[in-house]
Amino acid sequence: MSMKLAIVIPAYNEEETLGIVLNSLPKKLKGIREIKTIVVDDGSKDRTHEIARWNQVMALKHIVNLGVGAATITGLEAARKINSDIVITLDADGQHSPSNIEKLIEPIIKKEVDIVIGSRDYKIKNMPVVKVFGNLMMNTLTYMVFRKWSADSQSGMKAFSKSALEKIKLHSTGYEICSEIIGEIKRNNIQYKEIKIDTIYTDYSKLRGQNILNGINILTKSLFIKIASIK
Repeated sequence: MSMKLAIVIPAYNEEETLGIVLNSLPKKLKGIREIKTIVVDDGSKDRTHEIARWNQVMALKHIVNLGVGAATITGLEAARKINSDIVITLDADGQHSPSNIEKLIEPIIKKEVDIVIGSRDYKIKNMPVVKVFGNLMMNTLTYMVFRKWSADSQSGMKAFSKSALEKIKLHSTGYEICSEIIGEIKRNNIQYKEIKIDTIYTDYSKLRGQNILNGINILTKSLFIKIASIK
């Protein structure tokens, strides 16, 4: 039976790359009868929202900048409301190659797992050195808080089944949402796997996303999330 796929793209001031990302998304995929793209403009001050609308996708907008976590949650909620069978998230800065979408959703279509994490290549020749060490640090901090190891806990490219989205409860507003998802996988005993993905590092994408100094902030917020989940 073919399924409905929603592609959720959180975006903040991404007018330079959003149109390119949207135009590169697949129009057809094996096992998928319908593809719906959802762009969540997180209070951008540029033409991000207009570009999303020009591309005739579902264009949602936060009035103010709330954070990538809040934008992701808004997108996931929208995907649930349109009754998506599979939801995939990816960044708006062009870092994630849409060619990875098919292999990330395949294990869910086959009902092997309910969440797939796109794991980036940590070789320094493929990833900026500062991001290599930053991601390794965040993997360690995520494990310390949630006691669940992931080879790429901070990856923004993930696929979720409908049942997984019904189980996980997300509250993060910022980048700590990635660690929170790892925690929710463990809390709900969700079957998941990690699959290697291609990443595209341009001068533009290297400036986006997290930096090492965000680690302490993410750790603090993750601890609060962990404490709240125990109560």
